[in-house]
Amino acid sequence: MEKDIKVLPVLPVRGLPVFPYMIVSFDVGREKSVKAMERAVAENQTIFMVAQKNPADEKVTNENVYEIGVVGKVKQLLRLPENEIRVLVEGVKRAEFIRFTENEEYIEAEVIEKDSVSDENDEEERIATEAVMRKLKTQVGDYFAESGKVHSEAVSSLVGVKDADRFCDIVGANVPFQLEDKQAILSEFVVIDRLYLLMELMNKEMQILQIERKISKKVRKTIDKSQKDYYLREQIKAIQDELGDKDSTAQEVEDYLEQLNEANVPENVMKKAEKELSKLRKMHAGNPEASVIRNYIETLIEIPWSKETEEIIDLERAEKILDDEHYGLEKVKERILEFLAIRKLSPDIKSPILCLVGPPGVGKTSIARSIAEAVGRNYVRISLGGVRDEADIRGHRKTYIGAMPGRIINALKNAGSKNPLILLDEIDKMGADFKGDPSAALLEVLDAEQNNAFRDHFVELPFDLSKVMFVATANTLDTIDRTLLDRMEIINLSGYTADEKIHIASRHLFPKQLKNHGLKKSNVKISDEIFGVIVEKYTKEAGVRNLERQIANMLRKIAKMIVAENKKSVSVSNRNIEKLLGRAKFKPSEMNDKNIVGVATGLAWTPFGGDTLFIEVNSMKGSGNLELTGSLGDVMKESAKAAISYIRGNATELGIDADFYKNTDIHIHVPEGATPKDGPSAGITIATALVSSLTKVPVKRDVAMTGEITLRGRVLPIGGLKEKALAAYGAGIRTIIIPSENIKDLDDIDKNIRDEINFVAVDTVEKVLKTALQK
Repeated sequence: MEKDIKVLPVLPVRGLPVFPYMIVSFDVGREKSVKAMERAVAENQTIFMVAQKNPADEKVTNENVYEIGVVGKVKQLLRLPENEIRVLVEGVKRAEFIRFTENEEYIEAEVIEKDSVSDENDEEERIATEAVMRKLKTQVGDYFAESGKVHSEAVSSLVGVKDADRFCDIVGANVPFQLEDKQAILSEFVVIDRLYLLMELMNKEMQILQIERKISKKVRKTIDKSQKDYYLREQIKAIQDELGDKDSTAQEVEDYLEQLNEANVPENVMKKAEKELSKLRKMHAGNPEASVIRNYIETLIEIPWSKETEEIIDLERAEKILDDEHYGLEKVKERILEFLAIRKLSPDIKSPILCLVGPPGVGKTSIARSIAEAVGRNYVRISLGGVRDEADIRGHRKTYIGAMPGRIINALKNAGSKNPLILLDEIDKMGADFKGDPSAALLEVLDAEQNNAFRDHFVELPFDLSKVMFVATANTLDTIDRTLLDRMEIINLSGYTADEKIHIASRHLFPKQLKNHGLKKSNVKISDEIFGVIVEKYTKEAGVRNLERQIANMLRKIAKMIVAENKKSVSVSNRNIEKLLGRAKFKPSEMNDKNIVGVATGLAWTPFGGDTLFIEVNSMKGSGNLELTGSLGDVMKESAKAAISYIRGNATELGIDADFYKNTDIHIHVPEGATPKDGPSAGITIATALVSSLTKVPVKRDVAMTGEITLRGRVLPIGGLKEKALAAYGAGIRTIIIPSENIKDLDDIDKNIRDEINFVAVDTVEKVLKTALQK
């Protein structure tokens, strides 16, 4: 039976609706809700409570509250700090919400009270009500007994309720139904229909409770008391089983198999992978070994077992790429083109292992990249500088914590193909320690007879490296293991001449740095003459790395001038070069101003190119003491002693007092004493300076020499002739004495330099002295 419309203060309830016969206590914090409670207490203690559809909504509107709520009586009100109140409210009667009325202080609404509907005179309905009540009481008793959350006395008092209307509301309030289900019970006015709805919801709750108990029972059987985190994983697994979801591990295994098939791995790899995946399938998700197997399988998938790029053999294209990117280096380019020609004629030939040897900055790494581009292979670089552990090459056993494949397998993964060009950079800077010798591990990689079945310790399966093109780089061959060196074909890259550096600067380095600094050619005007000044006065190296650095330094200054001073272009000349780069850092190597007694010009090879070396000898009356200074190494000290022994044995022929070693003190010095010096090529230079000092005959200032001496006066061959010749040429020296056995090395020197220098080949010290000493 409907009542008249009433206007009551409203308390929007978040979370769960309030039922009739239900006494609830809660805190009220929203300002308008607090005002509504105060209004209700001030009048007749009556308030309308209605549930919000979305508990997160702060603003209450006609649309976000349910239609049916409860009119309640405020039993108690307690004020709390921060303008909050705690209230005790009893639900009295259902009411239908019509609309909110306008009230700025608190929320107010028009509502109509509603009575429950039941026909007690209808015998059939009365019997049905009684039957459903009995069934429901049994369900409720079983539910609370199963859950164990309600005391048995409370259950007995609930089961003892006779009134169906009251019983439904009490059950609806005490069983943890969802918000929508509780609201549905509240919104049903027909008692018999409410009973049926409640019975349906209780069936659902009983099923959920039984499933929860089943899950808990499953977990309890397998749980380890020492592994608390294991409990959660087991619950998830049991829930997936109940819901019929596929086991995540089984799905993971299927995904791995699919990826292996897509990668087209060889049959032996697939068998190994299936064996490992079979172990994974049987493992529990929390097993530590599971992550090891996953890592291993993912590595097998990433390795390019069957992926191969098509090789391009076009000599004209390759020659153009090499010429465009590198100036000079004709012999290197010729060797690469020869290799490509042979590959075209015989595609199945095993790739040679090229080793580019030369000073820093001459373009070894960039040449390797150009080779890869010329042949259409993927390029990947491995830096071997400082590598001391064999596992860096072959990988770690996968049973170790943190195990991973070696650098070779990782390079193949990064390249994405089985036939890339792999650059082994700085191969001369590998070391060895108690963990093994990486040079020995590289033997299997670089040996054409072995690398078709290279085994990485992590992968444990053979991989064919025969299709990989390996290119190594080194600054010197002295520190490379001899057996490893035997596997490689050596290509020497010597330093650049001043003319070559000028061409490289103007054609390659300058345009590249212009682009890097956001400048255009029109912004900077510079001539080859200025590049020559930079080469001569601001760099001292065999390569061009520092030259590029100086060009970048200059362009930074120019960029600042263009921006700060609003200039359109800057001309670089001799007048402003010091402003841009500072004072000259190096003085060009020069020969002596005049012929000097006891001073001979030698030639030295360093990892950075060639250099001139002045050796000074002073002889004075004394008791035959020998003094060696200038940070000389053991080899140079031995060369000095060998030269003195030769002079003592041939003193008469040389016009020297035969007893000079008794009554003369000799001091041999090499200037720049802070710089260590050593090497087997200073013997004839020391001997010449000694003879000059002892005979007081000056040494020709425009003659330089290189060669080792024996006790019998023979001149032995040396290395690095091209670099030494370039150093002499740069110092203005045009006569160089070389060992006869080094005549073959003259072909390595550029023709324009070879034509300007007079190379004097000698095999004895007599011929050296005849050429070097002033007549």
